[in-house]
Amino acid sequence: ISTDSLRNKKNEMSIKISDAKKANKDASSQIQEMQSAGKELAKLEEIQHKTEADYKKLAFSIPNLLHESVPIGPDDSANKEIFKWGEVPKFDFQIKGHEELAKNLGILDLERAAKTAGARFYYLKGDLVKLGYAITAFALDFLSKHEKVYNLIQPPYMINRDSMAGAIITDDFEEAIYKVENQGKGEDLFLIGTSEHAIASMYGKEILDGKNLPFRYGSISPCFRKEAGAHGKDQKGIFRVHQFEKVEQFVFSKPEDSWKLQEEMLENTKELYRQLEIPYRVVLLSSGDMGKV
Repeated sequence: ISTDSLRNKKNEMSIKISDAKKANKDASSQIQEMQSAGKELAKLEEIQHKTEADYKKLAFSIPNLLHESVPIGPDDSANKEIFKWGEVPKFDFQIKGHEELAKNLGILDLERAAKTAGARFYYLKGDLVKLGYAITAFALDFLSKHEKVYNLIQPPYMINRDSMAGAIITDDFEEAIYKVENQGKGEDLFLIGTSEHAIASMYGKEILDGKNLPFRYGSISPCFRKEAGAHGKDQKGIFRVHQFEKVEQFVFSKPEDSWKLQEEMLENTKELYRQLEIPYRVVLLSSGDMGKV
């Protein structure tokens, strides 16, 4: 017995009951049969909903396939450096970390941020605020004035579960992002951990004409992350924090053009660093150093 056949039976019984009542006939047997079909339908629908939910959870937990160029390894020890630019300057004195430098200059306050909001937050002050906005403006100008223009976009800072699930494996990422709780409102919203998710879902349930692709976007947004259980390098100072701002590149493209456009975005990033005269290196992450994406 299928749910469709039981729904059909309920409809048939409903018509028979109506006809019997119009003819002043006893419809008790039809009513009993419809009620029985209704109970059976409710049981099957419960099983169906659970099965569909389990299937969806399994289907959405399957990560993307790794490209053949990805090094196989357990962690970042298997990462592969593929490009390097610039010389890291050498000094004849002991180098201070960014936290100590910023504190000495009075442009960073971690202690008061911890008092106000807890660990992994910070106050930026004075010229450091200006520097942050100046670099952001420089990056946005770089993308919007590029030969291949990246249209600027600022996404919503919250997205719903369906939008999130369309971009990532929600069960894995839910441990890293903040859920918005609004008692009694039934909202199902998350603070974005990156603008990518909000942009990726922007054209959800739409069909894009391939002739109009690619769509290039340069985005700016705050990012909110729990960083629960974060560990390892770069914890000191304002690394691995709960809130930060980020300029990103995002492209909607045809599958056959995706690798070429990935390389284009990488070249953009390299050029930006060169213009800022910041030495950099390009590292190919190993399989063990990647999230399930």
